[in-house]
Amino acid sequence: MSRKVLIVGGVACGAKAAARLARIAPECDVTILERGDYISFAGCGFPYFVGDVVKEYKDLVCTPLGIVRDAAFFRNVKNITVHTRTLATKIDREAKTVTATNISTGEEKIYPYDDLVLATGASAIRPPIPGCDMNSVFTLWTMPDALAMKSAVDSGRVKSAVIVGGGLIGMEVVEALANRGISVSVVDLLPTPLPALVEEDFGLRIQKYVEGKGVHFYGGEKVVEIVGDGGVVSAVRTDKRTIDADMVLMAVGIRPNTAMAKEAGLELAKNGTIVVDDSMRTSDPHIYAGGDCVQTKHLVTGKPVWQPMGSTANRQGRVIADAIAGLRDTFAGVIGTGILKLFELTIGRTGLNDAQAREAGYDPVSVLVHEPDRPHFMPGMGAMSIRLVADRNSRQILGAQLMGNGAVDKRLDALVAAITGRLTVDLLADTDFAYAPPFSTALDPITHAANVLRNKMDGLVRTYSPEEMAERMATGTPPFILDVRTPKELDLQGRLPYDSVNIPLGTLRARVGELPKGQEIVVYCKTSGRAWDAISALKIAGFEDTAILEGGITAWPYEIK
Repeated sequence: MSRKVLIVGGVACGAKAAARLARIAPECDVTILERGDYISFAGCGFPYFVGDVVKEYKDLVCTPLGIVRDAAFFRNVKNITVHTRTLATKIDREAKTVTATNISTGEEKIYPYDDLVLATGASAIRPPIPGCDMNSVFTLWTMPDALAMKSAVDSGRVKSAVIVGGGLIGMEVVEALANRGISVSVVDLLPTPLPALVEEDFGLRIQKYVEGKGVHFYGGEKVVEIVGDGGVVSAVRTDKRTIDADMVLMAVGIRPNTAMAKEAGLELAKNGTIVVDDSMRTSDPHIYAGGDCVQTKHLVTGKPVWQPMGSTANRQGRVIADAIAGLRDTFAGVIGTGILKLFELTIGRTGLNDAQAREAGYDPVSVLVHEPDRPHFMPGMGAMSIRLVADRNSRQILGAQLMGNGAVDKRLDALVAAITGRLTVDLLADTDFAYAPPFSTALDPITHAANVLRNKMDGLVRTYSPEEMAERMATGTPPFILDVRTPKELDLQGRLPYDSVNIPLGTLRARVGELPKGQEIVVYCKTSGRAWDAISALKIAGFEDTAILEGGITAWPYEIK
């Protein structure tokens, strides 16, 4: 008799588990219960569908050959039974059954299982704000959400939009709407965009960047009401202003769909996610769970963490299928990797930032560099800022944040591998990255970042991050600032908002007598690469109390004169 595998949820984790089982254990009788109309769709593509980059919704639910992944596809190709518009409501662990209701007919049916997989996902949060239930107030989490929002944009009636929430989804939709000629404003409780992805200095630079694209960002503000007449949106009111809007996107977060698991007595974490082991088993050995409804382990800290990502869900679905089939496979965990395309910028992170590393018991050291992604003589050269974090004692790489218009994704993935493999900053600096001028500088930007971090850890140089520099300048004894750029660069790039002296690097050795002895000197240029040479010249001249501003004027997120 074939083994009955019942899967609740047919989007990422559930569909992946089913498809994997069909290949490695074709004798299993696999059934999927999905409450929606669509299965195995690419939800991460919704912003690009709304932005008309993806022209047809079917492109989000079909194979690379254009075959729609519907119930017939799963039945004919995978030998998997799929019931859409079927809402699972109750688990009877003793009888090993799930009760589900057909949403169209109201008919209730009981489905038996030998192994149960909960891939129930999560739901978008719609906060109890007055007016939140009006027309043209959307979330963007399901296919009906995407279809409704795309229809509204396609109608041509939307001239202005407010996005509530400056996280990944919200900022992806910023580009989608702005590129379609819509005036976009973003409101967030936190002061800068993408607070879960990057630190505040990167966030400030992102804010300046999107404002240069005509997007308004209102950080540190709370939405108190969505204003409208006859159910039609006209504005969003915050605790500080009123913003015109024909459409509102609520992108304030998600919550796991685990009410049925809780009612069945499965162990849940404090945040409501299902607790699983490294084979994705729940507290019931016959029930597995994966995707946005479960917690997992952080590979660096070893602590539980929730990472609701499509990539994570698919990886977990494969592990679940292998466990059911009796194969030896485990889900090692995650390190918090995320990436975003925002107009010409790519923004990403992985691992821990300084504060998270400190909280986890490490002694973090970090550095910020700004580097080109290929030689200056190559067409299409871009650049990127890289913040690299390592532990002072073990020298292990702990995390990174990257941002720029160069090939950021390539460097981010390399750093994901480095952190997962527990490389030290020394091994990372000596990693044999591919080099040819169309792809990289002779020393890759990651190599540069690792070398600068090694220099800092080894006491060969002192540096200030932009935040540290701003704090240092606010003290009663600020340092002397030396700018070693050319006069032309000053005209093009501006200056730091402090008193400083400009001595181009080429004339510094001859003019070193103009600098004050007995006072700390902080040196910078466009990216602070030349600042190293300036420090060497100062040391020869007897200046010992010196430091470099990380990233130079390019990475400075605050006011520029």
